[in-house]
Amino acid sequence: MTKELCYVIEQISREKGISKEILIEALESALVSAIRKKYGDKRNINLSIDRQKCNIDVFESKTIVADVADPYEEISIVDACKLFPDSKEGETVDIPLDLHDLGRIAAQTAKQVIFQRVREAERDVIYNDFKDRIGQVVSGVIMRREKGVYYLNLGKTEALLPFKEALPNENLKRGDTVKAIIVDVKVSQKGPAIMLSRTVPDFVAGLFRLEVPEINEGLVLIKDIVREPGERTKIAVYAKDSTVDPVGSCVGMKGTRVQIIVRELKGERIDIIPWTDDPRILVARALSPASIDKIGINEEGKTAMVVVNDQQLSLAIGKKGQNVRLAMKLTGWDIDIISDTEYSKIRMEETDKALADSIKKDRQKNDNPSVDG
Repeated sequence: MTKELCYVIEQISREKGISKEILIEALESALVSAIRKKYGDKRNINLSIDRQKCNIDVFESKTIVADVADPYEEISIVDACKLFPDSKEGETVDIPLDLHDLGRIAAQTAKQVIFQRVREAERDVIYNDFKDRIGQVVSGVIMRREKGVYYLNLGKTEALLPFKEALPNENLKRGDTVKAIIVDVKVSQKGPAIMLSRTVPDFVAGLFRLEVPEINEGLVLIKDIVREPGERTKIAVYAKDSTVDPVGSCVGMKGTRVQIIVRELKGERIDIIPWTDDPRILVARALSPASIDKIGINEEGKTAMVVVNDQQLSLAIGKKGQNVRLAMKLTGWDIDIISDTEYSKIRMEETDKALADSIKKDRQKNDNPSVDG
């Protein structure tokens, strides 16, 4: 039993990623349960497994007495001397038991306990592995969909991608390979529940870390990222080294890097913006792809007035205000956009008002001339 047992323990340890010590402890517990089921719980039975050779020793501990009152706990000095000639009254002896007498029911009990402990240990390994990977992007294969949830095969285990965390109008099918970010790992009765998302902004940031070595190595930093899933993402990047082009690094040669990400996001538009501490420049860049003519800011109120060409107005605002809404989230500034025509009209009204005020002051001055002493 020793060589076969060692081989089985090593094989399970490799396949399940469970330490040999945990498996041996599970086997010890299982065998003790099986033995006690056969011989009764009242008996003081112990078991040990050699960690190197996998030899199993089973013994029953009893105290040596002159007259036996409790046969489960005691052994007479006469019987003890038959087994151990040097036995003395008051000592405790370990009497070997034969494992071959376990029987079918006891063996089945041992098997069930081992499987249960292995499952528990496997769950612990999976939980400890994935709880430290929250925030990482993983790739999985769609196995099935049930009750508003996609189940993805991640290799060692399954993960859950709720429909609401998939991209809008995304219809994933069995066998599809998709990427998602781990947002949480919960403990449940069925084992660790690994929760995924494809809609959070960090998912796009994770895709850039996978595809852009400069970001993964820390040469280019993601300063901020905002997103409306399935529609548009704006990401502000900054290079520590002035010789590194942060936008060019993200785009890649002929757009290869960003195109891979866009395909994963099912065509979602991505605006990559170079970060700057100058709020005027940052606001102007955040409104990309629109071109800005003029911009004025109020630093105390963190508000900005942006003037664009009439033809650029709808582009700057975006569909249902999406572009300006994302720009405000990215910069943290309240942005008001007007066209050149509207701006000219406002300036003309201001000029007319200033002229009217000036005329009014002159009239008041003429109607009330000063009198010299």
